[in-house]
Parts: sequence; structure tokens; C-alpha cells
Amino acid sequence: MKALRYPATRYRAEAPPDLGARTARERLSEPALKAFFNIMVKWKVRDEDARVLLGDVSNGPFYEMKRNPDRVLERDRLTRVSYLIGIFKALRILHSEPLASEWVHLPNNNPIFGGQAPLAHMMRGGLPALQTVRRLLDARRAG
Repeated sequence: MKALRYPATRYRAEAPPDLGARTARERLSEPALKAFFNIMVKWKVRDEDARVLLGDVSNGPFYEMKRNPDRVLERDRLTRVSYLIGIFKALRILHSEPLASEWVHLPNNNPIFGGQAPLAHMMRGGLPALQTVRRLLDARRAG
């Protein structure tokens, strides 16, 4: 009897970046911040709400990041931005452009949101809420 083997794949499994390593954070921070601010524009998120999504960044550092994204972010902020990029991407796959951009502001009857807008849920719930919204949209995408 022939032994069963998994079929070969052309995809390489890559380890996620080590966000504890400064070199990884140096490489990822600038593009992450640029993406974050572009998403905030597309979603029409107010600066004070964007500051909360980034982990309650105070005014000075927030506007410095906005002016000059060439800085090294902490692990928590990179993780937050990563979730937001994933949410943004999933919304673009699931919905047309106008709805994908407006979705975060619309009241949602999913039990996760309790009738509130996803943006309010993410701001109130922090990192765990960002992860939950990302997982919800990824599950919907997978269908």
C-alpha cells in the first residue's frame, strides 16, 4: 500500500514578522502609517477617532505621525494598523466602493455591535474589538 502524502504546493509558508524586533518594526512602520492615514481618509474618520483607533495617541505625536510617518511604531500600534488594513481589504472584497467606505459608520444589527456602528465598537473595545471585526469580515469573505 502506498503512503498518503499531502500534495505539493507552490506557496511558501512564511513566519509572521517578529514585531518584538526593532528591525521588523522599522521596516513596517512607515508603510503601515501611510496605509492607516489613507484608510482614515477613505472612511472619513475624524482625527480624534483615529487617535483612539491607534491606541489613544495624544495630539502632538498623532499629528507628527501624520506629517512625517517615518517613525518606528510599537508592537501594539502596528498590530492595530494591521487589523485595520485587513478590515479595509475585506470590506473592499465584500462590498461596492461606496458601501465599503461607509460600512464602519452604519448602525449594525449584528449582535457583536449591538446596533451601533462598527467604528464605535472598535473605538470602545480596542485591540480585541479590532480583532473581532477582522475575524467577522474574514469569515464572511470565506463564505
